[in-house]
Amino acid sequence: MTDDGTAPRIAPQSRSQWDPELLAALGAEAPGGGTLNIFATLAHHPKLLKRWLVFGNHVLAKSTLAPRDRELLILRTGWNCSAPYEWGQHVEIARRIGIDDVEIARIAAGPHEHGWSDWDATLLRAADELHTASCISQATWQALAARYDEQQLLDLIFCVGQYHVVSMALNSCRVQRDDGVDELAVPFPALPDS
Repeated sequence: MTDDGTAPRIAPQSRSQWDPELLAALGAEAPGGGTLNIFATLAHHPKLLKRWLVFGNHVLAKSTLAPRDRELLILRTGWNCSAPYEWGQHVEIARRIGIDDVEIARIAAGPHEHGWSDWDATLLRAADELHTASCISQATWQALAARYDEQQLLDLIFCVGQYHVVSMALNSCRVQRDDGVDELAVPFPALPDS
């Protein structure tokens, strides 16, 4: 059997294979009503998944960041990490909170693309700097700190870091996009050996 570079390396588990505690912890459904592939894949390691969910829930739903700020950071991180699953999921979330398809497509071009507000460009630049240097530059930090308090600054760093980890797992395990999730066709750079 040949690997064409697209098949999952860890196949998603069906809910019937999950332990009862994991079933109770996960109510996340895919748009079509099934289980999200990320959860069905990580279900192979229930303890990891349960602990990661606590952190992931903070970053996605309980952080101090405004939803728009959070989604700009996540989408830019998904783009920087060439993570089509993450990109597709968060295109859907971004649309629900009012980020339009023109802005979503512009995220791939980055913070220097014409049309961004100074603030949006600063957020995208912070995501880029964390991706390339693992540190926010002094100029970007000052721009962020002029508007964000310490909790928001920390939430920004951990948001980008969380989605780097998630993108690494999704890409390495080759988690397939869930049915019904649009990718807003932007060409990702090729992943290694794909």
